[in-house]
Amino acid sequence: MTNPVFDNSPVFSDPADRRARASAQQGTAGATTTSGQGNARTLDVKQLDEMYALPSAGPRETGRMTYDDVIVRTGGLLALLVVTAAATWTLAPGLWVVGAIAGLVLGLVNAFKRKPSPALIMLYAVAQGMFLGGVSKFYEEMWNGIVGQAVLATLAVFATSLFLFRSGKVRVTPKFQRMVLLGLVGYLVFSLLNVVLMLFGVGGGEFGPLRSGWLGVAVGLVAVGLAAASLVIDFDSIKRGVEQGVPSQYAWYAAFGLVVTLVWLYLELLRLLAILRN
Repeated sequence: MTNPVFDNSPVFSDPADRRARASAQQGTAGATTTSGQGNARTLDVKQLDEMYALPSAGPRETGRMTYDDVIVRTGGLLALLVVTAAATWTLAPGLWVVGAIAGLVLGLVNAFKRKPSPALIMLYAVAQGMFLGGVSKFYEEMWNGIVGQAVLATLAVFATSLFLFRSGKVRVTPKFQRMVLLGLVGYLVFSLLNVVLMLFGVGGGEFGPLRSGWLGVAVGLVAVGLAAASLVIDFDSIKRGVEQGVPSQYAWYAAFGLVVTLVWLYLELLRLLAILRN
């Protein structure tokens, strides 16, 4: 080191230089101090050496985000969502409208907050649980067994996306991100057009004229593919956050992002399965 501040620090200085200076200080002090004082000074040097021999502090000790943080918070949010969905399904399926509106508002608020708010993120999970509970019961009454199939399909797509990302078979490059972004914009425009046609009574079908028949199946497959690609981008963002040592509180953001994508994926699979049932 060349910085005198760090050189003179008992913590940041080089251990070898620190021992040499300590020995010189003991030799000079031996003529004017007692042996007990020299032993005390030697003990201090040994303590500092032991401190340097300790393993480096990990992310948890330094308050940085870890994969465990993300997993725990994501699991907690999904558990909260599932419990709320089950209660809504059983007690008040009609609350899905309230859940849809609240989920949209809370989703936008959380997405634009500069710092994560655990309370608002948990409220978002509750709102989405209300929405999914009512919607899922409607689908289940129309097509028996479809909810279980959609849940299993969601887990399968999630696991596949994670495997492809971890294995390196799918890499998040700028080109990949641009392609996904263009696909999302195109899908959004297509969906808005479908809603407009439904409002004006053009065509038919439970999901609109553009989401019926084989066209609906093709669009549904594209939507599932976009959701899976979004999951891969989410995984990459979490990986970069851990590697860059972002504060642990941002694990809430990571969990929130994963839940948003999983909810979208589940809804797309639910609709795709319903179209195939028809």
